[in-house]
Amino acid sequence: MKIKVSKDAAQELEEAAEWYEKEQRGLGSRLILSFEHAVKLLEEPNPPLMPVQGEAAKLGAKKLILHRFPFSIITIDLHQVIIIVALAHHSRKPGYWKPRLAP
Repeated sequence: MKIKVSKDAAQELEEAAEWYEKEQRGLGSRLILSFEHAVKLLEEPNPPLMPVQGEAAKLGAKKLILHRFPFSIITIDLHQVIIIVALAHHSRKPGYWKPRLAP
């Protein structure tokens, strides 16, 4: 499956990695590695995605929780490509990414 990372999600990853790197040297790099590992999982035939709740689920949004970090990768499957629409922190602004699902 082809994976596309939206500009918003890429920016969220960059900002989070910078923050973690300031907190502890090397931690930002580990976040990026965790994200890259998750993307590889998304490329598999049956990725370990979970449905999100509410209206976003009706639009086909799903999530993959990052290992060792409080983030979920929010995706939408457009048949030939999975779009990563957000790297959403578990404790901040719930659902802020939902407008990104609109066609």
